[in-house]
Amino acid sequence: MSGFVPGLELSRAYYADVVAPLVADIPHSAALIGPGSEVLAFDTQRSADHDWGPRVLLFVPPGAAAETEAAVEAGLPSIFCGYPTVFAQHGQVRHGVRVAELGGWLTSRLGFDPRGPITPLDWLSAPWQALAEVTCGEVFHDGLGELNRVRAALRWYPDDLWRYVLACQWQRIGQEESFPGRCAEVGDELGSATLGGRLVREVMRLALLQRRRYPPYAKWLGSALARLPGAAELGEALGAALAARTWRDREAALSAAYERLAAVHNRIALTGPVETSVRPFHDRPFQVIDGGRLAEALLESIGDPQVRALALCGSVDQMCDSVEILTHPARARAVTAAVLTLQPAAA
Repeated sequence: MSGFVPGLELSRAYYADVVAPLVADIPHSAALIGPGSEVLAFDTQRSADHDWGPRVLLFVPPGAAAETEAAVEAGLPSIFCGYPTVFAQHGQVRHGVRVAELGGWLTSRLGFDPRGPITPLDWLSAPWQALAEVTCGEVFHDGLGELNRVRAALRWYPDDLWRYVLACQWQRIGQEESFPGRCAEVGDELGSATLGGRLVREVMRLALLQRRRYPPYAKWLGSALARLPGAAELGEALGAALAARTWRDREAALSAAYERLAAVHNRIALTGPVETSVRPFHDRPFQVIDGGRLAEALLESIGDPQVRALALCGSVDQMCDSVEILTHPARARAVTAAVLTLQPAAA
């Protein structure tokens, strides 16, 4: 990794030293946001083998794209800080300066234009990865005066929707938390371990949601969790759950993780205090946190009756994990609208 320049640092310098002088006479905003591990600051030397290099996204007024692209292409060097400025990007070899109009770009990433009112359907149909890509990275220059405002508006869910998404995440845990023990009880340790892994993922996502972080997609989920302040002990418990060879060890590790997140629930105080200890699952010998009771407490704290009445399905990430849906905003929006019966025009 010696000598590696993180992509965000590289692109910041690229804009300041090269791109900004080329477009100084054109009103614009400039940023590194959108897809790419460097936007979430997860890139390493390995990232440089594809879709990586000095990149800048330029937003310009309607009708200014052609002029901007011509100015950029006329002045870009072939090398910047030792990196080629023309490189493969998603199957196409080209330079790393993209020009777009803000509204169209946002709609292509999120499925809606957040410069206007943001509806519950907008929030819940936008995948967490897409929201992270728009709100992370860095704005180098906001000459159009809209980009920083949009990013601030999307930084996190409105309070009632945050409570709703958290409730749905606790509900997901509550629906399966007794299953690892039940599988093992009938001799299915493989099934128990598989369910343990599923629950580990749900706990990781819940931990991020509690801290007002959009959980990234699978490749970076563990990396994102590791960056949370105070997450080391939670990570140790989840690692023990994955490494467990018996269901009782698995259950003990998961129980420790559940109790930690229940304690966080009390600290962020979105509801009244809840009991943080695990307890038996009815009259069966399995220890659970009973995620459903935390979901119920969160739902009861929601002030908007329309949000409180939504089915406990949550955001599109909580409904499905199909890449072919989550990476196509129109499909993600259609799935969310259908499941939650939210109307695009009236939500």
